[in-house]
Amino acid sequence: MATIPVARPTLGEEEAAAARRAILSGWVVQGPEVEALEKEFAAAVGAPLAVACSSGTAALHLALMGLNLGPGDEVITVSHSFIATANAVRYVGATPVFVDVEAETGNMDPGLIEAALTPRTRAILAVHQLGMPCDLGRILPLAAKHHLALVEDAACAVGSEISLTAGVWEPIGRPRGDLATFSFHPRKIITTGDGGMITGRDPKIMARLAKLRTHAMSLSTAERHGAGKVMFEAYPEVGYNYRLSDIQGAVGREQVKRLPQLIAPRRVLAARYHEAFSRLSQVTVPQEPAWARSNWQSYWITLTPQALQSQVEVMQALLARGIHTRRGVMCAHREPAYQDLPLRQPLPVSEYLQDHSIILPLYPDLTEAEQDQVITAVREILT
Repeated sequence: MATIPVARPTLGEEEAAAARRAILSGWVVQGPEVEALEKEFAAAVGAPLAVACSSGTAALHLALMGLNLGPGDEVITVSHSFIATANAVRYVGATPVFVDVEAETGNMDPGLIEAALTPRTRAILAVHQLGMPCDLGRILPLAAKHHLALVEDAACAVGSEISLTAGVWEPIGRPRGDLATFSFHPRKIITTGDGGMITGRDPKIMARLAKLRTHAMSLSTAERHGAGKVMFEAYPEVGYNYRLSDIQGAVGREQVKRLPQLIAPRRVLAARYHEAFSRLSQVTVPQEPAWARSNWQSYWITLTPQALQSQVEVMQALLARGIHTRRGVMCAHREPAYQDLPLRQPLPVSEYLQDHSIILPLYPDLTEAEQDQVITAVREILT
């Protein structure tokens, strides 16, 4: 039986040729291809500066290090996200403080932030979940009012857009706060196999992050290579091996070129799902606010009380028809690693979305016939 995956990366001869170019150059670790990717990615998202690293998780970790967060500090964020969001806060020794999300977008509810603040709160880590822009129009003033740093976890959101001024659309990635981070995992819009990117404005912070990804080494390989004399590096602080290879950098450059062509069909497919399911009483569909344009990295439906089947039952029935799905976004606070972390607020919406949402197949190469197969199957199973 032919199967329909939940996601599929779009890679072709251009990426293969780019990888070959890097391999044959003899410089395969972080080098000129990565440097070029940083400049081209920054230009694509309207950011002044960008630093590439080995994963979206590494990008988050470095971003929080760049803001000098540590033990005793608290970071307001969401449990309703891949566990890397909360883990990165703990990597630096800080404490994640979870607030609930909005049912329509799956993003942080700005109205709950102030109740979660304490004198130890140092930052807000806002997630653009599954590519849907979060409400920065309300979060940014709160961060400024309480003198908090703001990091955008944009792992899924390259190519998404937001309008903070009427009639003006800007890409997610030009940090409205301090830093933004991205993932190049195969399920994301663009991929390098794995990898990540940090965008920012402050040259000093970005220069430090560029060093931290290479064990905080004082001299880069390129600097030593081009010095023309013997030079020895120093290691002024504890850093990490978070480099991106030049093979990945070369692939990423081709993916950035494809970005508009990767997003356009996703928006068409999301609109077809929306039309098919928006009047089905057994589910609700995600709502794109008037000030947001999602890249639709994923499309999800949420079962309502009118649905007679559970999330697992629907997913299993779809799998029996060769259609792969994923459950709704996880909640970190429900995982064993976070059982010791007391909740400051209840998280009923986050928990409901995890238990009742289903992520459907969506990728640029999904044909209308395949999507119709998914739509028909969902309707038949639910009705």
